[in-house]
Amino acid sequence: MATINFYLDKPDKRGHAPIHLRINCAGKQIKLATGKKIAPKFFDKQKQRAKGKTYEITEINHYLNYLNERADELLHHSKKRIYTQEEIKDILNQYIESYKDSHAVNIVKEQISLYGKPFTFVDLFAGAGGFSEGFLQAEYNNKFFDFIAASDINENCELTHIVRYNHQLGLNAEFLRQDITEPDFLDNFLNKIGDKTIDVVCGGPPCQSFSLAGKRKKFDKKDDLFSHYLEVIKVLQPKYFIMENVKGILTKEGGRIKDLIIQEINSIVDTKEIPVLVSFIRKLKSDNNSFILDCIIKRVEIEILRDSEIEKGREQFIQFVDNRFKQLTPKIADYKTSKTDHRINTIRHGFNILARTKEWEKLKRDIIKEKDYCNIDSDAYVEQVTTFLTHISSENVIEQIENSFNDLKVPSAYKKDCSDIITALKIYTSSLDETVGILQSIVNSKEKLELQEILESIRLYKIEKPFVANSSNYGVPQNRERVLFIGCRKDQKFISEIPATVKENEKVTVFEALYDLDFVGNNEEAHHYELVDISKQFNGTAEKMKRLLRKRTVDGKENPKIGKSFSEWSREGRLIERYQPKTKPFYVRNFEALQKGEKYFDILNNHKTSNQNEDVLKRLEIILKNGDYKKAQCDLEECGLTSNKRSYNVLKPDSQSPTVMTIADDYIHYKTPRALTVREMARLQSFDDSFVFQGKRSTGGNNRKTEVPQYTLVGNAVPPLMARAIAMEILKNIK
Repeated sequence: MATINFYLDKPDKRGHAPIHLRINCAGKQIKLATGKKIAPKFFDKQKQRAKGKTYEITEINHYLNYLNERADELLHHSKKRIYTQEEIKDILNQYIESYKDSHAVNIVKEQISLYGKPFTFVDLFAGAGGFSEGFLQAEYNNKFFDFIAASDINENCELTHIVRYNHQLGLNAEFLRQDITEPDFLDNFLNKIGDKTIDVVCGGPPCQSFSLAGKRKKFDKKDDLFSHYLEVIKVLQPKYFIMENVKGILTKEGGRIKDLIIQEINSIVDTKEIPVLVSFIRKLKSDNNSFILDCIIKRVEIEILRDSEIEKGREQFIQFVDNRFKQLTPKIADYKTSKTDHRINTIRHGFNILARTKEWEKLKRDIIKEKDYCNIDSDAYVEQVTTFLTHISSENVIEQIENSFNDLKVPSAYKKDCSDIITALKIYTSSLDETVGILQSIVNSKEKLELQEILESIRLYKIEKPFVANSSNYGVPQNRERVLFIGCRKDQKFISEIPATVKENEKVTVFEALYDLDFVGNNEEAHHYELVDISKQFNGTAEKMKRLLRKRTVDGKENPKIGKSFSEWSREGRLIERYQPKTKPFYVRNFEALQKGEKYFDILNNHKTSNQNEDVLKRLEIILKNGDYKKAQCDLEECGLTSNKRSYNVLKPDSQSPTVMTIADDYIHYKTPRALTVREMARLQSFDDSFVFQGKRSTGGNNRKTEVPQYTLVGNAVPPLMARAIAMEILKNIK
């Protein structure tokens, strides 16, 4: 049994004594300098720890406890039972050097352009930072990206961001933790950006509400996040923006959601060109269509209002329409009817509701949050809540107004006036693109051509349609299909797709991505790499497995001369020279631990397996042996090991993994009957090993509503190598 002790060496001239680690085992002794010094009066020899309550004392004791844990793990709990003295010294010295390196550098306060041309980007719905990682890996013809700010709603996203980008990489990239639907989000985000111009905005609004794999929920709080994302685009007006989402969005509600997104993108305008459109409309005015054209002008002019002025503009629009109704009322109803009839009141009060759209939208947003928080779904309450939210929507209010007009016995001479009021209200709720559609139905063929030319100049972004990108085409060992909407500002080159960086026959396999991590069993955690001997592990098939390891460039292209395998790239890192880590990777449990300096500078992070019971292990073994969950059903029934679990994905070593999701137990390792570690899932997503996922490893139940543990961070992320390919294509085209 080995003993582990800490002791002080002789003090230096300043009276500070170095703290040493000493290990005694079987009559042999190992001594290591920890790199920490302390005044002897602050060191408790009996407890072998620093004494006091200062920040420095707390940090020293955390570091000594950490080294004690790692030494104890090597000596008493390691899967490998025999280590030489040199091996123990080498492994422990790696931990010590990581700590020393990390305390020799301060966080950089400014990003300085060392070379080349930087373009700025921000990352919305950032999650772990998959987009950010990929953009920081990209460089083309001396052009690269500077990371300005990111945003997400969750605390662990912020923690992971701050540790990775502020502490580890030394950047001053800001982070805003706030719900994008909150009224002051945009102001707060602009404060984070400061006076910087943003060239690219990227982000993937959460996909749960329309994922093909999940329930389709009406009035899910995530349903309207696209519009809020586009509000940011309207204000920042970047040269390019990328919106990533699940493939199911293309078919949601018969493709109407996809069309709506394109429509909204087309409605983002170059405000400098609005007066040209207004001037064109004014020339069209005649007695026959004056009211409708006035409404179109008012709707178009709302586009050039500042955020603080928009509500006033909307209110004035409704007042304009309401005045028209007031003039019409005596013509379609007598005095008594106009004061008491519920149809007239429905119309009149409908105008009041529409005039206060902002207040009703805030109320709707708060109700949706409460609905989500209380888990109202598939129960007796959901229909009532949904009905109320439906009734207060602008579209439904206008429908009620239209029904009321239809119920009234309006003289034929005034039916067109009533119809015009309904059209005006529809213009009020329409996107600019829809409003232009109404205008196009009014003009003649010659005017249509002139209008088309104006629209070409007024639309700020060019986009034809979204396209499906498979991450395996960009060097990611995973078949993850995602839809990309890429908006290209009209003064920039048009990008309609992201070309593949690897051919079909050179895609990265699961084995190439994971083989060097295959040294952990059930309920084990590794903090450093172990040598994996493929010949011993695979016996007769070793040569076949070795052939799966290919030398590649960073983007996955095969290059036997100067390339590295995927796992080598993962261990060494893919960031360009400018963004090489300033400190070694470290893990913290939470923000409090970060503030206290309770950091874990391990050589390998996030590599822990689940503690699965014997029945689960037997079940996984049977599924692994059959190679497929469905094929294993008979054997599972025979052994009494059937499960209600919907699916298990057995990884195939010679191909790509299926889409990595947020639950590790959905996957079975290609060689061992066990779930994947966070680090293995991160490899399948193409994150470098130096990227440490912070906070809790996993969570369950209702906690999933508020917590984003490591597995969720990984599963929801954009694969960095796919993001890198997007960033490279933008750098090739950006002006």
